[in-house]
Amino acid sequence: MKMKKLVSAALAMVMLLSLAACGGGNQGGGQSTPNTGGQSSAQGGQSDPAPADGTTITAWIYPVGGWQDEKAVQPLIDEFTAATGIKVNLEWLAYADGDDKVNTALTAKNAPDLIMEGPERLVANWGANGYMVDLSDMIDDTDRSEINAAALAACTSADGKIYQYPMFITAHCMAVNLDAFKAAGADQYLNLDTHTWTTDDFIKAVEALYAKKNDTVAAVYCKGQGGDQGTRALINNMYGGTFTNAEHTQYTWDDPNNIKALEQLKSMKGIAFDASLEGGDELKLMYQEILDMAFCWNIAQQLDPAAAGTGAGKTISGQEIVCMNFPSPDGTPVLQGGIWGLGIFNNGDQARIDAAKEFVKWMCDSEHAAEAAKVSNFFAARSAAEGTDLSNIFADNAIMTDYNKVILPNLGDYYQITAGWAGARTEWWTMLQEVGNGQNIADSVANHVAAANALTAG
Repeated sequence: MKMKKLVSAALAMVMLLSLAACGGGNQGGGQSTPNTGGQSSAQGGQSDPAPADGTTITAWIYPVGGWQDEKAVQPLIDEFTAATGIKVNLEWLAYADGDDKVNTALTAKNAPDLIMEGPERLVANWGANGYMVDLSDMIDDTDRSEINAAALAACTSADGKIYQYPMFITAHCMAVNLDAFKAAGADQYLNLDTHTWTTDDFIKAVEALYAKKNDTVAAVYCKGQGGDQGTRALINNMYGGTFTNAEHTQYTWDDPNNIKALEQLKSMKGIAFDASLEGGDELKLMYQEILDMAFCWNIAQQLDPAAAGTGAGKTISGQEIVCMNFPSPDGTPVLQGGIWGLGIFNNGDQARIDAAKEFVKWMCDSEHAAEAAKVSNFFAARSAAEGTDLSNIFADNAIMTDYNKVILPNLGDYYQITAGWAGARTEWWTMLQEVGNGQNIADSVANHVAAANALTAG
């Protein structure tokens, strides 16, 4: 099939491109590999005098958005150290082995003071297992009124402890090659004012695109977990299905509406269930104009597709990429989100815990929070901090402003804090592979959701 030959060629052409948010194990919208590795002192290697109070803390940072860029982050750290006398050693983690490094450090009682990532790690994993400091005392009623309610809820454990202070958020979406849609007459099915469409319009658009090119239009990628937020959101939204219950105690993707979506996708010419691709691979094929739409998309991709450095919202030849909400029966989507912030490991040293709290306060709830969020290239998790307005920090960026208007308001439930999450993700993409191989959809769904739910008891 022509698609396979083109895929191989395209992947070879883009081997040197950075894998963006939807690749690797990232649940967020940052990039999957850091620009810098190893440990870097907060003074950038300079021999400055010791901090006034002599306190040194260590922060481990997963590669989240712009926070993976040492050159962008270092000025924030230097400013904090100059103002507080607290020295901060930074180490960037990779998603490939970051969890193993943290778990090894916890076992050896040598954990960092601070960690940056999302609730599925900080709350549902390390917090639930007793390793994190409860930050409830740092959040008062004013903070609760300013922090995005969905973000704060995701950062809070079932017993009310707050193990992550939210810093920035995004909503994952999909994207289309608008030039390809126009060439096929499929742009009539897009509402470009609200960036929404119905499931019926999505089906009609795929039919029109396939009739034009007689080849694959979009891929339900399922090689692994990379970018799986896209396939979950596609299948959940198409007919109003759910992935977990509201209490986050049970996986529910055996919802008949999800089975209906899987059956519809499997039946469509132009939609491929592709076990050779993860989300990052799909992005590259979109960038290379081989696929006409991508399900693994967010603001990081819109600003720089495939991390290729070729300009915002464009394919390799300059065709226009438009972000879209996932299709739903009535055009009202529910999007998966990325929520990132800081947590503190309880290392038993109160002085270091207090210093870490100062760092959290500085980055998340002070006049400096605007700069900390802006560096991320995502959106602040709160509307204001200590009198500083954070709601419009990207007013000078038309792409960010538009995304904030048409995508971010559709942020839905952050169900990634459900017990057994890591194993459930494996069950999900394995199920998609089976569907692609022609196994009975209802049976495959039932088997894998049962396996996922067995993990919640453990």
